[in-house]
Amino acid sequence: MLEQLLIFTRGGLILWTCKELGNALRGSPIDTLIRSCLLEERSGAASYNYDAPGCSYTLKWTFHNDLGLVFVAVYQRILHLLYVDDLLSMVKQEFSVIYDPKRTLYNDFDDIFQQLKKEAEARAEEMKESKQVSKPMNNNLARKQGNVQNGNMDGGNKKKSGGESRNDLDGENFKGHPLENGNLNNNHIGKGEATTIGKNNGKENGISNNGAFDVNKLQKLRSKGGKKTETVANKVSKEETKKTTKKNRVWDDSPKEAKLDFTDPGSENGEQHISVVSADQGESMMDKDEIVSSDNESESEDEETAKDNKIDGKKKGWFSSMFESIAGKANLEKSDLEPALKALKDRLMTKNVAEEIAEKLCESVAASLEGKKLASFTRISSTVQAAMEDALTRILTPRRSIDILRDVHAAKEQGKPYVVVFVGVNGVGKSTNLAKVAYWLQQHNVNVMMAACDTFRSGAVEQLRTHARRQQIPIFEKGYEKDPAIVAKEAIQEASRNGSDVVLVDTAGRMQDNEPLMRALSKLIYVNSPDLVLFVGEALVGNDAVDQLSKFNQKLGDLSPSPNPRLIDGILLTKFDTIDDKVGAALSMVYISGAPVMFVGCGQSYTDLKKLNVKSIVKTLLK
Repeated sequence: MLEQLLIFTRGGLILWTCKELGNALRGSPIDTLIRSCLLEERSGAASYNYDAPGCSYTLKWTFHNDLGLVFVAVYQRILHLLYVDDLLSMVKQEFSVIYDPKRTLYNDFDDIFQQLKKEAEARAEEMKESKQVSKPMNNNLARKQGNVQNGNMDGGNKKKSGGESRNDLDGENFKGHPLENGNLNNNHIGKGEATTIGKNNGKENGISNNGAFDVNKLQKLRSKGGKKTETVANKVSKEETKKTTKKNRVWDDSPKEAKLDFTDPGSENGEQHISVVSADQGESMMDKDEIVSSDNESESEDEETAKDNKIDGKKKGWFSSMFESIAGKANLEKSDLEPALKALKDRLMTKNVAEEIAEKLCESVAASLEGKKLASFTRISSTVQAAMEDALTRILTPRRSIDILRDVHAAKEQGKPYVVVFVGVNGVGKSTNLAKVAYWLQQHNVNVMMAACDTFRSGAVEQLRTHARRQQIPIFEKGYEKDPAIVAKEAIQEASRNGSDVVLVDTAGRMQDNEPLMRALSKLIYVNSPDLVLFVGEALVGNDAVDQLSKFNQKLGDLSPSPNPRLIDGILLTKFDTIDDKVGAALSMVYISGAPVMFVGCGQSYTDLKKLNVKSIVKTLLK
């Protein structure tokens, strides 16, 4: 049974709801659909599942892009209603006829909807009946084919058409033509055209009397040939390894060996020769505004116009294309958008955007443009690019405040430290970027304490101790092979005693499939309830970004004992200075998790930490 059907504008004004349905929906499925699907550029999906206490809904929707209307149907997921898609398209067609932007009430649409619903239900019933009729026919065909394979079919009583006899011959490992009269008899198999095939190919390929191919002989022949080639290849490789042996090259004018260890000399506790770094490295890049240059924009636009003119010239004449550009196209169809969307998808994938994300984005843009009227003197490619630019800007722009300094001061007023937990896979730079965040916070007169909760990797505590010593920051450590959740809890207690404003918790790197380590991380977050969970990820990853973030969120949710588990709140993107224009990892991570990029690491010094410039990323992705 249909629970609810709504028609509303893209601005959020509800124009019509079905009064007869009138069922009170549990939870807020419509609001969740708008927040998590329509606003996040996931509208290209076919449906959306919403789970509420005591019920599960499925939501389907369609757009009228020219009028700016959204049609949403809600029904119980267990029912699997077949007529919903058909009903939505019929409602869309009929409502667009009577729609007037000045009207807000459409009570006269109730009778029309009831008629449309009856028609859609009748069509669904007809489809069910046709499927039920076709099922016994398929069962009879299967029985007949089984009789042919078992040799229990008489040629005089059961005749078949040529197509059926061909299927039966395929069941007997025949690939030839059927017999002329179409009759099959177990006694006559191997005669007619099948016998000619057996005679012609039997000697060469080893076909048995009933026409079946002997695969064993072919496999033996292949294995013999494969062994010979392998032995020859092994001999050649051994000779090459003997001949070519690489020797160390000795340079005449070799420079002096560079100093690799920049740590300050001192005792093991780091009490001697401590240098203050904050006075040397200057202002952090977090407090500097990045200027987005507008170079090469005109060149890229000129290239696009030239390409579009070539494509349009091939497909249609000069006069028709000129007339269409002046008068404007009636309504954009999916076939019109496909070439431009395919080019955009390829461009996004070359920028290191995950293939799945690029495909979903293109589907969402197509859904937002389909049926929309193309304005005069505008090209389809420019319209698609403008829609994609708006979609990317909307995705990358944070939906909530990411002002950590304000949250730190709010926690300070409450008399408790602000806790940040850094999580991520191995080798992405969690400890280094934790030190960069600590340096930036110190510049804003925030008292910071580090917590060495990576009790798994050898050297992790010493690495964090070195950063703390160079920045004159207190560090809380308990060594190795300790429970990181307990270490973090004691560190927070110590921070509240000594008056630290922020506790930066360093955790061990772990792969998303390592369940024991993911369980320990989930326990750490559950026990300590941090204010911010930062996922540290590399800007170098492509498709793996989707796997990492989705599985991290999934494991944190599944392994947490809390009914409302904490997931990833923000993203710290590292090694951003090594990727040139391959900035797609930022888009993939934000799209799959919904969490904003709060920091971007772009170097090896403490000042190399900056904010994500959304305009720059969007421009680079579409360049």
